[in-house]
This record gives sequence, C-alpha cells and structure tokens, in this order.
Amino acid sequence: MSIKVSELIADFLEKKKIRHVFGIIGAGNANIFDAISRKGFTEIVCVHHEQAAVMAMGAYYRIAGTISASLVTTGGGSANAVTGVVNCWMDSIPGIVISGNENSKFTSEKNPLRIWGIQGFDSVRMVQGITKYAKRVKNPLSIRAELEKAYYICSTGRPGPVWLDVPMNIQATHVEQNELTIHNPKTVDQYKTGEEFDNLELSVTKLGELLSQSARPLIWLGHGIRLAGAVDLIEPILDKLGIPALVSWQGIDMIDSNHPLIIGRAGVYGQRAANIALQNCDFLLTIGTRLAIPQIGYEINEFAREARIAMVDIDPDEIKKFSSRIDLPICADARLFFQKFLEIGRVNKTAKVLSWKKQCQVYNERFPIIDKEHEDKNDYINSYPFMDRLSKKLKPDQIIVTDMGTALLSGHQVLNIKKGQRLLTSTGLGEMGYGLPGAIGASFACDKGEVICLNCDGGMMMNLQELQTIAHHRLPIKIIIFNNEGYLMIKHTQKSLFEGRYIAVNKESGVSCPNFSKLAKAFDFKSYQIRTWDDFEEYIPQILVMNEPVICNVFTHPEQLFVPKLSLAAKKDGSIVSPPLEDLYPFISLEDLRKNMIIKILPKSESIER
Repeated sequence: MSIKVSELIADFLEKKKIRHVFGIIGAGNANIFDAISRKGFTEIVCVHHEQAAVMAMGAYYRIAGTISASLVTTGGGSANAVTGVVNCWMDSIPGIVISGNENSKFTSEKNPLRIWGIQGFDSVRMVQGITKYAKRVKNPLSIRAELEKAYYICSTGRPGPVWLDVPMNIQATHVEQNELTIHNPKTVDQYKTGEEFDNLELSVTKLGELLSQSARPLIWLGHGIRLAGAVDLIEPILDKLGIPALVSWQGIDMIDSNHPLIIGRAGVYGQRAANIALQNCDFLLTIGTRLAIPQIGYEINEFAREARIAMVDIDPDEIKKFSSRIDLPICADARLFFQKFLEIGRVNKTAKVLSWKKQCQVYNERFPIIDKEHEDKNDYINSYPFMDRLSKKLKPDQIIVTDMGTALLSGHQVLNIKKGQRLLTSTGLGEMGYGLPGAIGASFACDKGEVICLNCDGGMMMNLQELQTIAHHRLPIKIIIFNNEGYLMIKHTQKSLFEGRYIAVNKESGVSCPNFSKLAKAFDFKSYQIRTWDDFEEYIPQILVMNEPVICNVFTHPEQLFVPKLSLAAKKDGSIVSPPLEDLYPFISLEDLRKNMIIKILPKSESIER
C-alpha cells in the first residue's frame, strides 16, 4: 500500500505513544505538520522559538519519563534549535529532533555551496558533535528504519538527543510499505549504546571490601540514577549501606531532603556542612554523577583528598577523565548496579561509621543552610529565606522548574524537596532562558498540570515570547520572578575583577528589563508584587491555589550575594588563591575550620585573609 513519508512519521509517533511534540511550522516541515494533524494522535504544541521547542521536549521527558520530539524547519528553524539540543546533550536527555530541509537534489554532503536552494544548509553536520546520532534521510524507503534507529540510540546507554533531517520533497514522496527497510539494532554499536558493562559481580565484591575498610564513607547520588529508572532503589540502597549521602543538583528530587541519611548538596555553590563532610570522608562512592567542576572545585587533587573513590557511571569517558583519582571505576547502568549490590553486596557496619554519621549531623547543626549572611537588607527580601518559606507552602506533588541566576543558585541551595516533588533545571549548559520552555514541557507532561517556574528578570527576557504559549493553552504555570535589576551573577564577577566597574549588567550600564506586572496584562496573566514578608504571606497562598497562569515579581537586592560559595581569596601577601572545597566564602575562622576538619587543612587555607 502506498503512503507518504510524512504519514509514516506520524504513524511512528503513534506507535511509540508520543502524545506531544513541540515545534514551529515552516515550508521545510509543512508536510510533517499536516500528516500529524490529520493523524490526530499526537498533539503539536506550537511554541514561538525553536530553542524553546527542544528545551520543552527535554523537560517533558524529565517529568513523563517518555521520549518526545521537536519539529523544526530548514534554515533559521534548524539553527535556532541548537541551544536546546546542547542542553539535552549535556544533561543526557533523550529526544528526537526532526528537521525539514531543502529539496534533496540540493542536500548532498558534496555540495560545496554555503546555501542549499532557499535557506537550506547542512544542519546534520552542524549538530553531529552535540547529538548521539544525526542523519539526513536521502532514501524515502529508509524513513521507518531511520526513525526506529534514532529512537533506539537516543534511549539506550547514556541517553541524549538525536537529529533526523528530512528534505521537503522526501516528506512528500509516496512509498510502498512492503518495500521499506527494517532497522537492525546490531548495526548501532558505534553510537555508544552502552550495552557492554564491567563485570558487576566482581566490582560489587571489591566495593564491599573497600566500604568495610572505611571509617568515614559517603555516597553521592546523581541524575544518572533517574535516567536509569532506578530512583525506587535509592532508599533500599541507603538502608543497606547505612552511610551518609549527598545528592547532585540534578538529583535533589530523587529522595526526600529530610531523609535521615541525606546530609545535603555539595559543590562550588554547595552547602557548607555538605562540603565539609565531603572533604573529610575517607571513601566516596559516586553513582550517576560525572563529578563536574561545579561539584568538585577547580583542583581534583584537593577534592576529597584523603578518600578512596569508587565511581559508577554508564559512560567510560566520564570515568577516564579523572582516572588518577578513581580507585574503583565501575562502568555500569545505575539500575543494574543497584540490583547487583542489593543481591550480593556485603558491608560490615562498624562503630566508627556510626560515629561518622553523628558527626555529619553535627555539621548540619553547626552550619545551617539559612544563616546571618542571608538576612534581608535595605528593605529587600533575600531570596534564600524566600526559598525556605516557599518550600513549606508547596504541594506534596509540586513540580518546580528554575531558570539560572538567583532562581538556580538560591533555589538549589535551599529548597527542601519532599518525596513526590520534582525540581528541574539545566545544569550542564546552564543557559539563561530555560525556565519558561522547561515549565511548558513539564506542564504538558502532566496533562497541563501546575508548575512553579522560578525565574529572574534577565532569564525571562531570553525566551519571553513563550509567555504566549502559556497564555494560549492557559497553562497553570506560576512564574515567580526574582527581580534584581539585571544580571546579578555577572555583577559579582565584575565587582571582583574590575574594581566594581559595571558594564552591560543593569540599566545604568546598558541592560534593562520591562515592568513585568504591566507585561502580564498583555498576556492576560494575573499579576502580583512581593516587597515584604507580609506580601509573601498574603499572595503566595493565593497564587498556589489558582488554576491559571500567574506572574509574581519578588524584589530582591540588586547586589545580593550568593553564599556560601567557593570564591577566589586574597592571601596575606596580596596574591590570589583558589581555596579548597571545604573553605567556602564567607570564610569561617581558621580556628573553626580546624575544629571541623578531621583531615589536615591545606597551607593555602592558612594563608588566606579572613
């Protein structure tokens, strides 16, 4: 039976039970839009920028756990999508980007011209370094096989985005279904599907031995656990191990923040208690976290420097990058690892470990998350106690999406996440503008459900057009904007590096933002302003029970600090040094640091002006 290629794409989406895709129509993908619309199974969510389409696709997966797709056209449509693709690539989020392109007679890789036909160009070559698989469909008979192959690759092993480029004439071509080629999974080994892992039985046995030899063990839980579908095994693992645990920023919502073994979130912008515990441990087991610089600081040899490290990761390249520090590398899927450890893992729990658990609790009591440096200033609300109070009012199943800056830093340092709540952001790329598209994708993933979008004035402006997408669908997305008059993180950088000279960070230096309350009226959003704690207590409960879009401006100090943080410090001789991870700014006294460090402090910490 004869069928159009575009109809085969629509059939594929139905076969995979893909209920929502995100995109923008153009001449280059009009056939695909038409076929999906006529099919009637998949809803196309029309956004207003291709970047937002791919970001929404990624957020959709994070909430629904099912793969979605984004549809972009040729030329600028494909180019606009790149930031979203990099976001998914860095955070290991699967998804299928289907792009249109010029007539296939122009789309030969041997074509030396910069422009193919009208607006066309080699979009496949553009994205090959940021996708697990990128392919232009040249033979109409291969469309089904290519779709199946792309789906398989993006969801197998370490996940990531894939890209299929389908020229417009190929989309419109009729083919005989019995002549279509068939996908063979055995042909995709080169794309790192990750099906071959280390000998888990041997690795688990060695791990048990190392754990039993340690007095101050620690486990670090990362987002790879969720990607492996193993969140349900975290608590059984912690019960079996009985040791303190950290969570990565992407993994905060995998377990209740109040679990008795969870001691916090470590890193460059980590919680002081968590960082001190991390640096004092003598054995560290990391699972599904890649030990990025924002986690470990700038000097690998100063990170957990007296600890033996076991690293469980699906990607061998992530393990190899710090091979000199990894005592037990385990290349494995997190779920398979957990299952094997629960089956055969042996740990001898000693009195020393019990003492260590109590010591970690002491760290949390000694260094509370909200401290004196987070007090309100000059009649401005500080975002840290705001996050703390907001946490107490959120629903048990609340979904929170954050943009960058204040929303990301104070949110991920402070928000107390309960079991059943979700917290999403972009951590790998860390791009401004993720908040609105991420909230849209998350909302559609839960049947147009409520999402709290924590944003900032600068981040809002990056994808402001998506307010109309929210308005069009009347999505109950509650947008809380931390208004600090510009780019707060860069203000701090400039203040540190350039003697306080500001450029391109606020109204006075070249960057301004609109009155968001007035803007809300244009999109028919309810609007609120919070300047005092009385405003907070009055408006936040109202906002949380509304079933419609809301914009809420929270006015914070234009120069509010993000603390604690790992920061460059001046030595007594006037030179600059990067302290180790346990020595966060604002610096505690040298006496206090020594009192809380079980291992020796470094000479550089002794040399810092405090």
